[in-house]
Amino acid sequence: MTDGLVSIIMPSWNTARFIGESIQSVLAQTYTNWELLIVDDCSTDNTDEILQPFLSDDRIKYFKNQQNCGAALTRNRAMREARGEWIAFLDSDDLWLPEKLERMIEFMQSNSYSFAYHQYEKIDEESKPLNILVSGPKVVTKRKMYHYGYPGCLTFMYSAKTFGLIQIKDIKKNNDYAILLKLCKKASCYLLPENLAEYRIRKKSISHDKLSKKLKSHYDLFHYCDEKFAIAAFWLACQNMFWGVLKKKKYEKTVENNEKNKNDFCYRSFRQRKNFVKRSNRENQNCNQ
Repeated sequence: MTDGLVSIIMPSWNTARFIGESIQSVLAQTYTNWELLIVDDCSTDNTDEILQPFLSDDRIKYFKNQQNCGAALTRNRAMREARGEWIAFLDSDDLWLPEKLERMIEFMQSNSYSFAYHQYEKIDEESKPLNILVSGPKVVTKRKMYHYGYPGCLTFMYSAKTFGLIQIKDIKKNNDYAILLKLCKKASCYLLPENLAEYRIRKKSISHDKLSKKLKSHYDLFHYCDEKFAIAAFWLACQNMFWGVLKKKKYEKTVENNEKNKNDFCYRSFRQRKNFVKRSNRENQNCNQ
């Protein structure tokens, strides 16, 4: 384990359209002591071609599964390869704003937190803001985490010194939630109330299934992955649907309807996006030289 190093877990599967932009958002970080662990799960698009220019940066490690394993086992492999003191996650279609790692490490170290997350905003497939800011409880205890997986995958970080190697069972969906359930048994998760990432809404995204499919996937999470009895797993899955509705009402704010935070949110988003674009353009030029 290397002190101060952040290991960034990035599974990929047929995201050639977005992965370059995701990598650029890592390259644009103001905190530079990181390693990016990309594990490709047998993509059939031109992901490999898109990645090649980035591999000249020795902080970026690229692994390929021999066969399609699914997101859970792909994340597991990346976590086994991680050497960092801190573990963070970024899916290959989402984005970080430039100060994400710097602000999170400052927040966690200054408060002696081993597990934390932050706010994020939603964007569409063309990277255009949807003007929705997503937050969560100031402290997500074990009980609250079982109510709902408040920390988004692109937002949470944890200390590998505290939690050690995390591995989850092979489930198709909710594998990020499975990680959260393991972590919350050792420590609560604390909110940094700053927008530091952009979550992409895609029409074919696994995270936007119908209610019946979501209920089934959450039952599988609690029963198979978390080893709860069937009745308890079903109750937790139903409870999760209920808290999910409340979460949207309480913690998802449309910018135009949130006048108190509107100016701060818009200014911060604009400033960070502007810096992000500048850094991305510089990195693109370097990659093409």
